[in-house]
Amino acid sequence: MQKLKVATAQFENKSNDKQYNLGVIESLSEQAAKEGARVVAFHECSITGYTFARHLSKEELLDISEVIPEGDSIKRLTAIAKKLDIAVLAGLFEKDSENKIYKACVCVDGNGLVAKYRKLHPFINPNITPGNAYCVFELYGWKCGILICYDNNVIENVRATSLLGADIIFMPHVTMCTPSTRPGAGFVDPALWKNRENDPTSLRLEFDSMKGRDWLMKWLPARAYDNAAYVVFSNPIGMDDDQLKNGCSMIIDPYGDVIAECRKLGNEVQTAVLNPDALTKAGGYRYKKARRPDLYRDIIGQPHTPDQKVVWLNPGEN
Repeated sequence: MQKLKVATAQFENKSNDKQYNLGVIESLSEQAAKEGARVVAFHECSITGYTFARHLSKEELLDISEVIPEGDSIKRLTAIAKKLDIAVLAGLFEKDSENKIYKACVCVDGNGLVAKYRKLHPFINPNITPGNAYCVFELYGWKCGILICYDNNVIENVRATSLLGADIIFMPHVTMCTPSTRPGAGFVDPALWKNRENDPTSLRLEFDSMKGRDWLMKWLPARAYDNAAYVVFSNPIGMDDDQLKNGCSMIIDPYGDVIAECRKLGNEVQTAVLNPDALTKAGGYRYKKARRPDLYRDIIGQPHTPDQKVVWLNPGEN
């Protein structure tokens, strides 16, 4: 296994404007390829937009969803990947032959679809069907996995993906800057985004506070550290429907260290070189080998009814 240069991106998507979003994806992919990246990752529903989907009926969701891999967006991503000789990960709404709707993330290269993953814990719209499988695939000699947003907050999902062999876990998100029961959480005023050129400091203070990056850093590096895996986190910046998002797309190494991060108050791509030596030198590698599943196999696997709550989506529920 050789070293691999990977890129993560952030951009301000437009709701239900696939052509615009794919245009930005192409432009940022070009930047990543010029910097020598073999892979570039974009955020959850980066092709379609995300938060606006909470208002849509099933029929409206079906209209914006696509069959994978036959859909036009996958064809466009494949053309981008082929032109730039780069693998691209991006997200969209998927529909199947039975008109079930999923939240999908795809990886494509110049030959077409490499992998598809369906979000296990969707919540933005009740008409979306949860996925029921993990996804591990090979890319340039590296084993890779995908987990979308909320999936990463359930630590068993990350460990399971790691145990299935993933050395790199791509984590597309639309997260942060929403209310929660945790101290310091909340929306960020969209007026700060509009005024960012005149007053970038006030916006950055909000983006980096417990509303945003400070919260992310409580748990995201631990996912990489505990599993001795590279984590490629991608998140939008700017307005997503009526919510302001703070970006800070980043790459974290198996030691839990941030080795690349988008810090612009706008569209950006950042790259990092992934070193296979770190996969076995990091403490998480030793800790995984020291596991004793005989102690907790029955505990972790006991029957449980999922109960998923999202405070900002249902503010009356705690």
